[in-house]
Amino acid sequence: MNDWTDLPADLPAPVDDGAAAHLPGLELPIVRLPATDGRMVDLSAVSGRAVVYCYPRTGQPGVPNPEGWDAIPGARGCTPQSCGFRDYHEELLARGASRIFGLSTQDTDYQREAAARLNLPFPLLSDRSLSFTRAVNLPTFTVDGMTLLKRITLIINDGAIEHVFYPVFPPDTHAQAVADFLERHRR
Repeated sequence: MNDWTDLPADLPAPVDDGAAAHLPGLELPIVRLPATDGRMVDLSAVSGRAVVYCYPRTGQPGVPNPEGWDAIPGARGCTPQSCGFRDYHEELLARGASRIFGLSTQDTDYQREAAARLNLPFPLLSDRSLSFTRAVNLPTFTVDGMTLLKRITLIINDGAIEHVFYPVFPPDTHAQAVADFLERHRR
């Protein structure tokens, strides 16, 4: 399958390995991350409720994914997930999100191409150095020598993690689940 916007019917679901249990209530440290809009973003300083969906990596058309990618539970689906957040962007804001961000360990130039190709109305944040990932101990996995984030979404309220979605599956309908959460927990 070469269309990264579609998900295979037999995609393996990730299981909750407990790697995110420590995150709810965590006060975020000061870590500045480069964004695709040219700014530096410190998630600990974002006012209001920010939605940060963390994903392993977006693929590029014509470039194969790592060997066995589709067999890794939770790996496949970054493009459909990003498109879901794109499509629900206005609804998420209307339901109380102050900002939406995508976060991966890919570099900013790579992310800029994806953000432009997918017409994302929000910035992607790069944690290529793993400084944020290590500071809050986000769940990761390694493939082809790359350390990648497991798919997780953080609802951050004034610098502290209010809620965590982990594991995230299926990724293509996850933005709706986040919108539903925001509706149920309006402030």
